[in-house]
Amino acid sequence: MEENCGVFGIYSDKDCINDIYLGIDFLQHRGQEYCGIATVNNDDMSIVTHYGRVGERFTEQELEYLSGNFGIGHVSLKDRQPIKLQSRLGDFCSCFNGNVLNDAELIADLKSRGHSFSATNQVELISKIVGEGSTLVNGIKLLSEKVEGSYSLLLLTKDGIYAVRDSYGFKPLILGKGNYNFAVASESRAIENLDMQIERDVEPGEIVFINKNGFKTVDKVISKRTAHCAFEWAYTASIDSKIDGIHVKKVRSNLGEKLAERDEREGGIKADCVAPVPMSGIGQALGYHKKSKIQYQDVFLYNRYADRSYTMATQVARDKMAKRKLAVIKQAVMGKKIVLCDDSIVRGTQILNKVRELKKAGAKEVHVRIACPPIMYPCAFDISTRTYEELAARSIIKEGQLDSIDKLNKIEKTIAERINADSVKYNTLDSFISAIGLPEDKLCLACWNGVLPNKE
Repeated sequence: MEENCGVFGIYSDKDCINDIYLGIDFLQHRGQEYCGIATVNNDDMSIVTHYGRVGERFTEQELEYLSGNFGIGHVSLKDRQPIKLQSRLGDFCSCFNGNVLNDAELIADLKSRGHSFSATNQVELISKIVGEGSTLVNGIKLLSEKVEGSYSLLLLTKDGIYAVRDSYGFKPLILGKGNYNFAVASESRAIENLDMQIERDVEPGEIVFINKNGFKTVDKVISKRTAHCAFEWAYTASIDSKIDGIHVKKVRSNLGEKLAERDEREGGIKADCVAPVPMSGIGQALGYHKKSKIQYQDVFLYNRYADRSYTMATQVARDKMAKRKLAVIKQAVMGKKIVLCDDSIVRGTQILNKVRELKKAGAKEVHVRIACPPIMYPCAFDISTRTYEELAARSIIKEGQLDSIDKLNKIEKTIAERINADSVKYNTLDSFISAIGLPEDKLCLACWNGVLPNKE
């Protein structure tokens, strides 16, 4: 699982290149390693991809070359997308967000039947499966039969754009429209920040065709169950986005309130301020402040030129970026008892450094509060973790199940000792689900309970 990315597509009655450029820039938090754009202009299909971030890589000459009335864009942590294929069904470009669990098996099968690959990456695999269909729609439906994993997919043809969400709805995909254009994006912020209105979410299993006439559902794969990635609301998505009808900001505030409620039930906590680990802990800290009435205070200065350390490709890169990202505001810390809120503890190295830095700056006490329950399983559908060995909580509870409060307390006590915090508390899984506001059977919770929805 090495994929974390965002997709954007638009059909317009005007030149759309600037909208695509801005659209993927608004999704940059979903992947900072690669970016790309493909457009259609008078039946000519053009594509440009880069290593690096959107705002730094595309030149004015390239944007002029990419002019057209419709196209797609992509930001990624792992590889260059979109890619272009010439097939018996016609030329098309494709990009996706997700992770194919059985990619090695599928690639081997295609090779055994005479297919060649320029690069054995997942977007090429998905594109070749689509190309095996009797039509593009039929090829898209083949994905649901063959692919195990998650995908939100955009296909650019000379006639329009196909927007596809896997039958479980793991990854978000949202439709929006303006006065003269129709768009699709991984997050609503990419649509709303272009002064367009949200139309609706693409439904799990739905295949939507977008052209000058707007949106048309051309087919739909029957969904066994819905399994939206719960981590989208807790961390991945931008706080100003709305996914499957639920505002990310509201969920993060709810998560903070749940943590404060737990502290209140368990005797309360005396603190001078509640503070976030920016940017991922801000919503939770505000929610904690709202419920507890403890003063909200920034204790870290965020370097806006830094990237998200969690979505860097290697631990060395994560550590380096985390060091660049935050600086302690010493005046706000000296002699204070601090409740420090963040979204999750995966490996534990970043929160360890933050607690040390606060205490070095003179903090009297640091009480860590974590929005997500302890992560017990590697994510099978996205970037988050690659091995059990990387999971701090799993090293404490070997069997990987949080089936009692005693086990949760053991994890919290051990983590607190490891990171030199005065206390550590997580939300329980029930509180986490309640904060999102969707039924448990509508969410993918595999990071916490180990249940893979497509294996049920």
